Amino acid sequence: MQATTTKTVIGHSLTDKVLLYGALPLAGVVLGFFLPRIADWLVGLRWFPRQRMFEVLATWDALWVGLGGMLVGLLGGLFLGAIALDDTLKVTITNESVEFLKNEKTVTVPRHKVTTAFLDGKEIVLLDSTTRELAREKHDQLKSEAHKIPQAFRRHGYPWTDNGDPHADRFRRWVEDEPELPPGANAVLKARAKGFDDGDKGKADLRELREEVAKLGYTVKDKDKKQYWRPNTPR
Repeated sequence: MQATTTKTVIGHSLTDKVLLYGALPLAGVVLGFFLPRIADWLVGLRWFPRQRMFEVLATWDALWVGLGGMLVGLLGGLFLGAIALDDTLKVTITNESVEFLKNEKTVTVPRHKVTTAFLDGKEIVLLDSTTRELAREKHDQLKSEAHKIPQAFRRHGYPWTDNGDPHADRFRRWVEDEPELPPGANAVLKARAKGFDDGDKGKADLRELREEVAKLGYTVKDKDKKQYWRPNTPR
């Protein structure tokens, strides 16, 4: 976490960048250099699949092969580091707003709209005065570092609660054609349920359709590929 007098940044710290852009490329270089020897060892394991490919690699013991493997490993490590960093949530907190950045997508929440902020498991949640969720984003901080999140929000004057979701008891598990929901909300939740097993496209659909449910006056959250809902109204 990086903090100044004007803003606090959670995620994408210097340590994160050193680990991702240092450790991964280094591991790739080492792996590339020893690739022929690793292949030779795997050839001895007859149960290991793709033996023919490793037999060929084991014969590549020239210097250029090692150098080429190191270069490929270096580039591969940098590529994986960039992907990992892009998939890490970055939260920028100021006295005016909270900005969530992940996978090149930014969600900005103005400070004046936030009436409650809390952690729901590993998710940072911000609510407005009608109990509608302004943001629900999963953070990537280690358990030993998670305590700094409330500190950061309080530092900039946000109404943080340590008791978790004040409306947790209002959530109900969604079942198809839920009688207490209007047809439109049921239709969106039914379409949304299909996104859990669709990889990255499914994740995008889950987020987009959550916003559609919110427009209809309901909040939805996910747990173990199940949907839970509640109305966006004060008690």
